[in-house]
Amino acid sequence: MESNFTALLLGLCTISLSAPVFGIKKDHEPKKPNILLIMADDMGYSDIGCYGSEIKTPNLDALAHNGLRYTQFYNSARCCPTRASLLTGLYPHQAGVGHMMNDRGADGYRGDLNDNCLTIAQVLKTAGYSTYMTGKWHVTPLLPSPEKPDKHNWPLQRGFDRFFGTIHGAGSFYDPNSLTSGNTYITPGKDFYYTSAISDTAVKFISHHSFDKPFFMYVAYTAAHWPLHALPEDIAKYKGVYTKGWDSIRLERYNRMIQLGIVDPRWRMSDATPGDCKWENTEMRAWQAACMEVYAAMIDRMDQGIGQIIEELKKKGQLENTLILYLQDNGACAEQWGFWNKKEIGVNPDTLKPMGPDQLQTKMQPQQTRDGKPVRSAKGVFPGAADTYIGYDISWANASNTPFRMFKHWVNEGGIATPLIAHWPAGISAKGKLSSQPGHLIDIMATCVELSGASYPAEYNGKKIVPLPGMSLVPSFKNRELNRKAIFWEHEGNRAVRVGKWKLISKADLKNSFIFDKVDELELKNWELYDMENDRTETENLAGQYPERVKTMAGEWFQWAKMAQVIPKPTN
Repeated sequence: MESNFTALLLGLCTISLSAPVFGIKKDHEPKKPNILLIMADDMGYSDIGCYGSEIKTPNLDALAHNGLRYTQFYNSARCCPTRASLLTGLYPHQAGVGHMMNDRGADGYRGDLNDNCLTIAQVLKTAGYSTYMTGKWHVTPLLPSPEKPDKHNWPLQRGFDRFFGTIHGAGSFYDPNSLTSGNTYITPGKDFYYTSAISDTAVKFISHHSFDKPFFMYVAYTAAHWPLHALPEDIAKYKGVYTKGWDSIRLERYNRMIQLGIVDPRWRMSDATPGDCKWENTEMRAWQAACMEVYAAMIDRMDQGIGQIIEELKKKGQLENTLILYLQDNGACAEQWGFWNKKEIGVNPDTLKPMGPDQLQTKMQPQQTRDGKPVRSAKGVFPGAADTYIGYDISWANASNTPFRMFKHWVNEGGIATPLIAHWPAGISAKGKLSSQPGHLIDIMATCVELSGASYPAEYNGKKIVPLPGMSLVPSFKNRELNRKAIFWEHEGNRAVRVGKWKLISKADLKNSFIFDKVDELELKNWELYDMENDRTETENLAGQYPERVKTMAGEWFQWAKMAQVIPKPTN
């Protein structure tokens, strides 16, 4: 599906992309690989087929079959910190985005990319790359107002040649707020659906690229973030699939993951999360099943779009020399958006009228559709269409994160574990294999720098640039060890460090989740210790058995926290 605005938008692409793309001989292809970075939104570890899901993702599965799957790769537990880390190769606080898009009064928590970091696009441009982005940005606030934003940290100002997508982090898939072409807000056209528009635009960027030099492209889908919006033909594929309930789906995924080698059979599936309930005891089972049908359909449509991008690379003879990386920004989301409404919430339909073709959407959750219907949000609203706005239940999120504990926001495996698929026929010899080496978002920039031949600068525009803490994944493409020392996390007071097989975590007080109990190197309260080789599902806390290890790892975490601008931290 291609909307009218997309065709108009990308007709402009040919103006400044000089050489024609037809008739290019293979000996003219760049030795440097093209790099295509794909990120999905608010999806669980087991939500794609090649990681154990029943959801149909044949295109991602094909990339996995002919590439590498990493089973211990990590994100930063939340959408915007993850995106800041991914784009810059730094821990999120080092880039200024330790929490969300608001300034909390400390340098690690400004809610805006700082001047001491560079994006992958900025660095790769110095190595001769064209740079493109489609999809969700979410590393700068919509200030001073949604209508008149400060654009200093928009994609074109951070190294991208072309951009289509949204600046804000969430919104309707039919009428997203902050929809942008280049540096200009735009409105959606007829038959607009955001996931399809992201894919269509990526295809056209590739179609119009001259290939006299390589490209870097960042494709940031908002699927499957709430609201549950999907096209009828995609929803129909999953009719009846989820009537068996989340308990059965979770067990089926767990067994499938063991068969695939993603999960070690020694890892007991984690217990259901508080707030979760047995399917047989839940109310409104038909509605609950419908929510998961729409969620699956959203992922299905994303995979279809990824297939279109792959086909365009094949058409241009570029698939062989393109590194494709697919990953997710955090674990499944248990926020249950809209469930707090006891009845359908919407404005009086008698006061509504259709929106004008040039009228911008400024609300994350619209009050009305563009044709004038009230948008409904409440537990029990059947999702999918533009006049609905809800998420799915915590128990479905638990199934999405099979077999791990907790969700987005937390630093248990359910919050920070992501699939990573790496596909590059010319550069990855271990096709169809699994890599269990731990890795993190900070490694993506280091990988891109090595493959592009770029030099990562110590200064840029008179500002000191923070050195990269990550490691290039290129050795792992050839099945060599990365020799990593440690990986660290902090989000909303949730803390973790991983050293080898050991992981130390501390969950924040949920009533005051952003404040540490005490910033003291010797503060050991509430730390939990897990053996990731034998118990990656974090079911047996070993802190009492290894107090010296807890003390050592907690000290390492505090040293990192001071270095990475986690400390000093806000008090609210």
